[in-house]
Amino acid sequence: MIGYSTIQQHDRGTMSDFRSRTELVDEVTPLKKKSTQWRGLSAYWILGLCNNFGYVVMLTAADDIIKSHSDSHDEKKGPRDCVYLSTGAILLADILPALIVKLLAPFIPFFVHVRVALCIVVACAGFLMVAFSENITMSITGVVLTSFCSGLGEVTFLQYSAFYDKNVVSTWSSGTGGAGVIGAGTYTILNTFGMKNTLLIMLLVPITMGISFWVILPRPADEDKKLVEIQKRVNSEEVDSPVATFFNKIRKVPSLMKFIVPLSTVYLFEYFINQGTFELIKIKNDFVDPDKQYHWLQVDYQIGVFLSRSSVNLFHVRHIWIFSLLQLLNVAVFTTEAIYYYIPHFWIILMLTLWEGLLGGAAYVNTFYRVSSESKEEDKQFSLAATSFADSIGISIAGVISIFAHNKICDMPLPNGA
Repeated sequence: MIGYSTIQQHDRGTMSDFRSRTELVDEVTPLKKKSTQWRGLSAYWILGLCNNFGYVVMLTAADDIIKSHSDSHDEKKGPRDCVYLSTGAILLADILPALIVKLLAPFIPFFVHVRVALCIVVACAGFLMVAFSENITMSITGVVLTSFCSGLGEVTFLQYSAFYDKNVVSTWSSGTGGAGVIGAGTYTILNTFGMKNTLLIMLLVPITMGISFWVILPRPADEDKKLVEIQKRVNSEEVDSPVATFFNKIRKVPSLMKFIVPLSTVYLFEYFINQGTFELIKIKNDFVDPDKQYHWLQVDYQIGVFLSRSSVNLFHVRHIWIFSLLQLLNVAVFTTEAIYYYIPHFWIILMLTLWEGLLGGAAYVNTFYRVSSESKEEDKQFSLAATSFADSIGISIAGVISIFAHNKICDMPLPNGA
């Protein structure tokens, strides 16, 4: 009886220990899963920040890049004392390479580590080339390299987000918006030390991108196993059957036009405003020096973009075309202001610019959130990558139009009393 009782006690103790260990595992697993999820969300925010940082800096520095080489080219100045080589030229250099990359990348096999490494190297080269530039050609080449990195990074990280929870699209969008505020603001503040020193300091950004991707971001194996298997199968098919996969992707493009067309028009309108009118709007005798107003308009615009790109988890807008119509109204306001100078105070321009940024950021994040939520898992990688083409095509068209519009306004006489 004593032996039997001892055995019973031992069994009860063993079962108790087993239950305790099981309960501990049950507690640890959700904690580990939550930690992994937060790492993914945080890493994607940093990746968005680093990816768009160089792009934003180059646009913020566009006026300085043009002016730093204007004497060597003897650009003609019109009645309004504006340089004929518009910042739209920098915009084109800052977006056309990204456009080409975004057009091609969705259709080629997805080797994510190679793409990220290439992006980091090219970004560093872009900053260095602009920093040590001796002529406008060298500066624009540096801007082109930065653009290549931005385009490759965006299409790569959006495509890679298919391996993770859809909320990483939200934090990615917020990070890209943060790049606008931090990039434009940092450049504007650090520019007191000179453009060269500012750009050299910013070499830390691509290094941070590498740390975020290879250290902070959890591996897809730590995510939903079923989801990861689907995405791996998609990537295997790209390598095993490239021709069949290519034509299959082509057939999917028409279904994405409901996302691509509204987003591209929003960006067409807002970048026409930014690069075609911002440097022409000079409000004298106000609290910001006219020569500094372009920089602060860029910062203000990026604040609006950041706020709205961070908003999708608070509210979601399905009808993206609404943003296109509202942005078109902004085009009318900013263009007429650039011609007639009828707005009396700079703070009014700042409010309008903030509104413009809010519209653009909201269009971006709501578009990609819808694509991520509504696409089939096996189509998600391509859908996200292909839709990223939309903003670049709109910006590219805006760059061309803004150059002609800018030069036309430069030739106009100043309005009475200006």
